[in-house]
Amino acid sequence: MEDRQALDLGRLLPPLLGALEALGFIARHLHPPDLDVLLSAVGEPDAPLRAARAGLSDWPAELAEVRRALDTAADHAVAAFEALRDARDDGGDMGQVYRAMRGLPRAQEALYPLAAGLAPISRFFLDPAVRGHADLVERLAQAPVRDDTGVMHLGQEPGARGGVSLYAPEDYADDRDWPLVVALHGGAGSGRSFLWTWLRDARSHGVILAAPTAIGDTWALTGPDPDTPNLARIVEAARARWRIDPARILLTGMSDGGTFAYVSGLEPGSPFTHLAPVSAAFHPMLAAMADGDRLRGLPIHIAHGALDWMFPVAMAREARDALAAAGAAVTYRELDDLSHTYPRELNPEILAWLGRAREAS
Repeated sequence: MEDRQALDLGRLLPPLLGALEALGFIARHLHPPDLDVLLSAVGEPDAPLRAARAGLSDWPAELAEVRRALDTAADHAVAAFEALRDARDDGGDMGQVYRAMRGLPRAQEALYPLAAGLAPISRFFLDPAVRGHADLVERLAQAPVRDDTGVMHLGQEPGARGGVSLYAPEDYADDRDWPLVVALHGGAGSGRSFLWTWLRDARSHGVILAAPTAIGDTWALTGPDPDTPNLARIVEAARARWRIDPARILLTGMSDGGTFAYVSGLEPGSPFTHLAPVSAAFHPMLAAMADGDRLRGLPIHIAHGALDWMFPVAMAREARDALAAAGAAVTYRELDDLSHTYPRELNPEILAWLGRAREAS
């Protein structure tokens, strides 16, 4: 890379990564009445990004793929902020807001292939608590290229119904057992997008990650259930491909995905050793109808927001009480500032709980 392109990167990466962090902040704190407040709080991080892009030089053909990835990520970030402001000006329609926020995982997907060669991008895709660990950044950068590590998509198209997006840390080795996290998207979502809710933490803490897409429009919460057998196939495929710790196989999910983590994870034949529903609906019948042997001692980590407008927090409290009474080992986290969004800051805590639960079993 010539000095000119290095200067361009120095101008572009700080505002680009800053814009993505601002979108992540909005995703975490999004609450319908507070959209205008949130946008005011983050300001206009797309403005310096636009300015940096305007001053970029022409890049040689051998760097075309790098430039294309940067441009694509920047395009998605800028478009997301434009769409969010349009949604605010139109009265805060949540459908518009959710469509706008799709730009964040799309930008991350475009940018991630550059993590291997650019340390600032590699650090962006790490848990903030470990970004200063130079040995980790170096180890990930020096890991050999393999066809069973990094981000992968199985299915006709990434995010296709019934498909799955996968991640294995670049420094994966067969010399130890690795936890498996299967993370279920919310209604109308996709595994391709939801993967990025967990990728930083999987990469930072040594976890194999699978983010399936429901076979139907959302998870099979009523009627025939083709999703539970598909999840079992995904777990078996992961076991065949990587060395998976049999005592640390977590099923988690957000909203409809969290509800389905209850529905599927409480089945007697479930392959999952731990459940972690987030912002999920719950009915006491789930505990009453569950197999007693399956529930007894089953580690369940429940996370919910006091501001949840879709599934009131009373549902989570009821789940805590009913499942604990039925014999499950329940950990309960209620966040005062959480609405119906995903609290990504809890991922390291959930992984630590997964390890502790294994040691106690």
